[in-house]
Amino acid sequence: MTFLENIINTFDDIQSRFNDIEELAVLAEDDEAMQEELKQMLPALKSEVKEIELKNMLSGEDDDKDAILSIHPGAGGTESQDWAEMLFRMYTRWMDKHDYEYEEINFMKGDEAGIKDVTLRVKGDYAYGYLKAEAGIHRLVRISPFDSNQRRHTSFASVFVYPEVDDTIEVDIDENDLRIDTYRASGAGGQHVNKTESAIRIIHEPTGIKVQCQNERSQHKNKETALKLLKARLYQKKKEEQEEEKNKMESNKKDIAWGNQIRSYVFHPYRKIKDHRTNLEEGNVDAVMDGDIDDFIKTYLLQKSN
Repeated sequence: MTFLENIINTFDDIQSRFNDIEELAVLAEDDEAMQEELKQMLPALKSEVKEIELKNMLSGEDDDKDAILSIHPGAGGTESQDWAEMLFRMYTRWMDKHDYEYEEINFMKGDEAGIKDVTLRVKGDYAYGYLKAEAGIHRLVRISPFDSNQRRHTSFASVFVYPEVDDTIEVDIDENDLRIDTYRASGAGGQHVNKTESAIRIIHEPTGIKVQCQNERSQHKNKETALKLLKARLYQKKKEEQEEEKNKMESNKKDIAWGNQIRSYVFHPYRKIKDHRTNLEEGNVDAVMDGDIDDFIKTYLLQKSN
């Protein structure tokens, strides 16, 4: 079923239920039991109307595509690498809640804790359409578990989201523009270290875009995946240049530092998460870090569509 067909069917269902409620409201004037039934029906219908409004908004050229999500720690070593891993956990928890499939394309463990780099392929309905709301700089304020003096630290990590480009989209890549390196891959926890140089790193020299893949044992498969990642990145960059967006993900990428964050996660001296684009605040920090980020995503997408 196409996206448009799904929207039409859902709308028809909502319209039918609304008509039922209207009829029930007339009959319920002197019937307390029916009035109670109405009270239970209305919130569910209101919620579905909001949901169809959101899905109807996800009609962009690439919104229905699978997504490529990358997380990179900012300056600060172990602190920011640990924060990157916390974000990685938050997003994978969100994906699990929504039955999205995901696989690690690249995963580089931090030297002491956290991660140096992670890239995921996320598969599911409108994965890119929803996750694009998370692209930007994320800031954490907390008492550091790595500081013996228990001082407060501020850490940053960047999240980049791209639509996965399918084979029907033309992106010209000149082999002469590529620098391809091989290296030994290692597992997420340092286990199953690959004895051969099967991991692939590709640098597109005209743009400086770098992609890498180490999830397969085969160098050929890793190269194939890395080239697909590069194609997605170049496609996204081309789109941004055509649209002349101010917040281009690559060509005008902001520093992973203070002043550029889209969201702040404060664990100390108080507990609150605030999205600086929508001013939405959430006090249940634990729930958000467990993947309950739908309100942030939907509020941003609805605001952007207005």
